[in-house]
Amino acid sequence: MTSELIRPPYLKAGDTVAIVAPSGILKNREREVQQAKDLVKSWGLFAIVGDHVFSKADHFAGTDYERCEDIQNAMDDPKISAIWCARGGYGTVRILDKLDYTEFKKNPKWIIGYSDITALHNQVHNEGFESMHALMCVSLKEDLSEVQNSIDTFKSALFGKPQNYKLEGSEYNRVGEASGPLVGGNLTMLHTMLGSDESIDTSGKILFIEEIGEYKYHIDRMLQSMKRAGYFDNCAGLIVGDMSKLRKNTTLWGTSVEQLILDALSEYNFPIAFNMPAGHEKDNRALVLGRIIDINVSKETTSIIFED
Repeated sequence: MTSELIRPPYLKAGDTVAIVAPSGILKNREREVQQAKDLVKSWGLFAIVGDHVFSKADHFAGTDYERCEDIQNAMDDPKISAIWCARGGYGTVRILDKLDYTEFKKNPKWIIGYSDITALHNQVHNEGFESMHALMCVSLKEDLSEVQNSIDTFKSALFGKPQNYKLEGSEYNRVGEASGPLVGGNLTMLHTMLGSDESIDTSGKILFIEEIGEYKYHIDRMLQSMKRAGYFDNCAGLIVGDMSKLRKNTTLWGTSVEQLILDALSEYNFPIAFNMPAGHEKDNRALVLGRIIDINVSKETTSIIFED
């Protein structure tokens, strides 16, 4: 059995959220960051922005040192209750080895983000803490109603009411029931972590994956590599989120991405659920990573229940 992870305190009115940028540059994104500040203020929270959020160092939101400094300061500050990543892109993996969790363990706080932030989620998980796969500041639109489901589920999770989900069924679903801690995130980042301290042991756990902008053969290659590394040997279940903006190779793959996943994992018998609205789409429902969940997968529907 997998021991339960430590749950950071849920937020309450008067708490403070730190906005940081551990990855890509935030060029002309001041509006979204201001929207993020206004949003948390409307929830009775305070927001502070890291000193280097709008810094520029080629591809990145500041140098590795600057991006790390903002996260470290937020992790160390006992007055901060949540660390909200402004955007993903690429860059988090470059600062993982520089982070010190000594003070964080005394005052744990929610780490929030998706995509490239999967690298940080993995590290937080292996340090023994839950974290939150949810929208980021740049996910916000001028008309917030376009991302209302993302906002509502994020707020609920942040204040201690994680949503249970009933997903639309799929002919590709592999039916079954499973229970275990929810882990995962972006497939490319999970693949990148293989062989490192941040690679997650999925034994007895339910894995969530999502992806954007990849060729189908790239997705297959990553799944094959992970399979050969034993990643799925004792996995309890798989939830597949959005596979967005897939590229078309000159040589067509020949099947749907759903069938690709089923074929790659054909020798396992754990349940597989498709159609989770989480990932790089406007409807990006919040998921508490590290939380024990129960899933019931059929062809008609999938239920996901987060345990208290």
